[in-house]
Amino acid sequence: MKIITFILLTLLLSCTESDSVFEKSNYECSQVIDQNNQDHPKSKLVSNIMKSMISKGVPGILMTVHTNENGYFSDALGKSDIASNININDCNITRVGSTVKTFTAVTILKLQEEGKLKLDDLINLYLPENVLKDIENADKVTIRQLLNHSSGIYNYIQDLKFQTASLNDFKKVWKVEELLDYARKRNAYFSPGDDVIYSNTNYIFLGMIIEVVEGKHFYEVFKDKIFNPLPLNFTQFAAIDPVPDNIIRGYIDIYSNLNLINSTYNSGWDYFSADGGLISNAFDLNVFLTNLFQGNILSDTSLKEMMTWTKPKKEFGDGFETSFGLGIFKIETNFGPAYLHSGDAIGYFASMVYFPNQKTTITWAVNANYGKMDEIIQSKKSMEFIFKTLLE
Repeated sequence: MKIITFILLTLLLSCTESDSVFEKSNYECSQVIDQNNQDHPKSKLVSNIMKSMISKGVPGILMTVHTNENGYFSDALGKSDIASNININDCNITRVGSTVKTFTAVTILKLQEEGKLKLDDLINLYLPENVLKDIENADKVTIRQLLNHSSGIYNYIQDLKFQTASLNDFKKVWKVEELLDYARKRNAYFSPGDDVIYSNTNYIFLGMIIEVVEGKHFYEVFKDKIFNPLPLNFTQFAAIDPVPDNIIRGYIDIYSNLNLINSTYNSGWDYFSADGGLISNAFDLNVFLTNLFQGNILSDTSLKEMMTWTKPKKEFGDGFETSFGLGIFKIETNFGPAYLHSGDAIGYFASMVYFPNQKTTITWAVNANYGKMDEIIQSKKSMEFIFKTLLE
């Protein structure tokens, strides 16, 4: 799902942030995780997974597991800041990238429950012509097709001109209108509904639809409908504070040699769009996904609609067999189906996975990615190791 070219990251090397040194107090949490069962039977298994990742070069990891019988267990290992030599805490916050797409989808479904929109509405009922102009398929796709990536609309992140513009000012804070410009006058991948392919552009549109319907920023709607009710005490959106002082540092392995480079300030294109920009931690992601699939956020009808699966005509890479739902994916594992969404920001990775047969939720977040790091934290092999350790 991550589509950032190697050349983009390589060139970023010449302009990344120098490693400032901070006091330990910079990363102290304003509150602790209050639902944390230290006697959880999977606590040692979580510790073993984290130790394995750290031994392979991961700087820091946050991990949470939930089971119905024993509740939540959260832990962390490694460094929140390498230069300052500060240990990571389970309550620290980090970037969680495209996991926000599930939050976006849930918000859209809640708006449908409230009678404010319908999933099979064309998006041009909500978005003006100047927003959709010159984006192929945009005049004939539905909200549902945005949600499950069957719109065929071009993914702006793939555009080489966008990547070049990012290099010219890698700390630039992008507005959604600027991002959409890189999807204009580009060929669609297919006609709406003919297939499924991941496109961040879909979720920019969904964020804009939420704003039209509710008359406020989409991330304020997230707060009203998801963050506050659950509550998710460690979750916020980057538009409020793009780089919080206490966010753990992020690192990239652009030369695939595990010599990590600080990239904490290099994520400016998703601060204001609903395809990325979420700041959270493993615990809050776990609370969200657990409550979602145990029926505490959406109605049964909406949840069933969310889990209407579409398989791509062609499987890509060597990953899990994957089907597309509405803001969520289903993967086939050795332990049965799992519902998943992962997310990258530059220097950060997070994943949240729910196993319905075991009623177990596993979430983890790491402050590094790309190169050899991805093999350790998000490859099929690494995920199978996590699943086997916790579920066997």
